[in-house]
Amino acid sequence: MEEQHRPDAEAPLLAAAATKPDGAASSSPARNKYPFFCAVLASMTSVLMGYNVAVTSGAQIFMAEDLGLSDTQIELLSGAINIYSLVGALFAGWTSDRLGRRLTIVLTNAFFLVGPLIMTLASGYAALMAGRFIAGIGVGYALVIAPVYAAEIAPASSRGLLSSLPEIFINTGVLLSYVSNFAFSALPAHLSWRLMFAAGVVPTVFLAAGVLTMPESPRWLAMKGRTDEAKAVLDRTSDTPAEADQRLLEIQEVVDTDSNGSGGGGAWKEVATKAGVRRVLATVLALQFFQQASGIDSVVLYGPRVLAMAGVTSNTLLLGLNVLFGVAKAGSILIAMVLADRVGRRPLLLVSTGGMTASLLVLGSVFAVFAGAKDDAVVAAVAVAAVVAFVCTFSVGFGPLAWVYSSEILPLRLRGQGAGLGTAMNRVMSGIVTMTFISLYGAITMAGTFYLYAAVAAASFVFIYTCLPETRGRNLEDMEQLFRTK
Repeated sequence: MEEQHRPDAEAPLLAAAATKPDGAASSSPARNKYPFFCAVLASMTSVLMGYNVAVTSGAQIFMAEDLGLSDTQIELLSGAINIYSLVGALFAGWTSDRLGRRLTIVLTNAFFLVGPLIMTLASGYAALMAGRFIAGIGVGYALVIAPVYAAEIAPASSRGLLSSLPEIFINTGVLLSYVSNFAFSALPAHLSWRLMFAAGVVPTVFLAAGVLTMPESPRWLAMKGRTDEAKAVLDRTSDTPAEADQRLLEIQEVVDTDSNGSGGGGAWKEVATKAGVRRVLATVLALQFFQQASGIDSVVLYGPRVLAMAGVTSNTLLLGLNVLFGVAKAGSILIAMVLADRVGRRPLLLVSTGGMTASLLVLGSVFAVFAGAKDDAVVAAVAVAAVVAFVCTFSVGFGPLAWVYSSEILPLRLRGQGAGLGTAMNRVMSGIVTMTFISLYGAITMAGTFYLYAAVAAASFVFIYTCLPETRGRNLEDMEQLFRTK
């Protein structure tokens, strides 16, 4: 059941308002802009992640022509980055808990420098796979560390907004990769795909340098016993001094509880002994499973192929429509960014999964009824509209909010490792979807494939409706009471 109002969650802000001079108590404190700057800078790494994952969408056309890659090789190369990202996802929690969130983001940029550079210079399939492997490690790191840093640096008033930034920038990277596909498509095949990969190399150095200017996560500092530094960061990233004090007390309470136990090993023992902890981990894993099993990455990586089978025959038009998909996807994220802290997580997730189900049913029906149609403008237009509707409804809710919800419900003592497990589930499902898409529609037809994705989207709607409470406006440590993980 969604809760519309919780006085206890708002107590710190009300207390702060009560200390104001007469006539000012009724006004809300101004939102601090500094955590927004920090979250934006950290999330810029996600641009590189989105770019590296999606650039093969258009590059595969020219790689196949230049290097003679088969459909099976294309399928494996496109999807393997998601499986490779498991290495990064599983180590990211461990790395961020030891090196800190900030240095882990710098390390992520290093992977995005080396991997694409190897692919740019590759002369065969083995070298392409090697570069894809290194970039995949960076993808896993980026998926874990950017949302965790954004959630930990943000005050409660803007946590939904700032935690949505990594997803916004991932989609910005996807859009830029589509623009790159289109921009370099007129060049000779042996040159065009190499420039598509090379375009993602240069920004990594500048981003890594920029990250070093931002503060460390206050929660990580408190975990390491650096309380004075944590307090200084909280003073700079909270809306009011009273909120900074309250956030520090909440963090210290959780850190002290952890230190009285047996550390990380003791925290993981709670999975076996506490139903609340099991519920949180199951919720995180289920959200990430449904997000990818509903087939979004089949459109992200194979959009031109889907439209070609719907009757679009021009490569230039296919890549141009791919840019349209990228614009629609990135633009829809902005809606989620604005509404996450106003409407709440639960309503947006329900609208999103409901819309995804409907659009996937339409897309499947287009292929079921008009299979084999060529140069039919009406059929192609309906297919394009269905794909746009799918990416928009995904991005207005399920895309960003699966990460937001997962980050904010995990207890501090499990947040790094729990986020890593959730990301691992996300990448496994994305890898399965993208590495089997061509084979799947070859076996059960394109219509059957999208009907299958529609069934998964419908199941995710039911899961969200029955299992997910509203978390808007709650302090991160307050989640422990909601899910009974203390």
